[in-house]
Amino acid sequence: MLPSLFISHGSPMLALEPGASGPALTRLAAELPRPKAIVVVSAHWESRELWVSSHPQPETWHDFGGFPAALYAVQYPAPGEPALAERLIGLLGDAGLAARLDPKRPFDHGVWVPLSLMYPAADIPVVQVSLPSQMGPQLQEQVGKALAQLREDNILLIGSGSITHNLRELDWQAGPESVEPWALAFRDWIIDKLVADDTPALHDYRQQAPFAVRNHPSDEHLLPLYFARGAGGRFGIAHQGFTLGALGMDIYRFD
Repeated sequence: MLPSLFISHGSPMLALEPGASGPALTRLAAELPRPKAIVVVSAHWESRELWVSSHPQPETWHDFGGFPAALYAVQYPAPGEPALAERLIGLLGDAGLAARLDPKRPFDHGVWVPLSLMYPAADIPVVQVSLPSQMGPQLQEQVGKALAQLREDNILLIGSGSITHNLRELDWQAGPESVEPWALAFRDWIIDKLVADDTPALHDYRQQAPFAVRNHPSDEHLLPLYFARGAGGRFGIAHQGFTLGALGMDIYRFD
């Protein structure tokens, strides 16, 4: 059975400059059974309510500015799967989570950047679920639990965000081995609590984790971790690393 994954997708430039985490994503995809479909919760689809994408051929959305022209030329033409989207609506409803279909949603870079490294042929259907970020970690774990049974059907569930995410604190001159102590302390605390399966602490991370607000001025890039945790089982680390001094690039799996 496929695990659920939490992927730190980093900068959109990961698609062109994969660094260390890009090859890690490629290796991970090669190790896993080929999924028949992929469901992604991305930090870049915040919403007030739950939505599920149902476009049969979503566009590639370059939802960023100020990057090289080559990045805007990257396309990820994977199909959607409306029938799977309808199934997700049903599973979420069975769990008491009302959701609606979005027939126009394109792939944001939280989807296509990591998938372009994992499945570059773009031949596996992809469906997105939105992130009602104001509802916190508990809701994301509920969403994950509601969809967990899809793993038994060879459907890969991915939370795409970042283990640390404070863009104002990044050091664009930092070397590959340079890591800010406050970012490392937060990342290590999260790992410790995941290993211990300490749900109360993880849900209260903004109060209990060291430098929580400094690492996550807002919740949206950490919340996909809770989706992956809710959807999976035993925690494991597929990749660890930092770039730009404070941007965590960890990849976790929940088997």
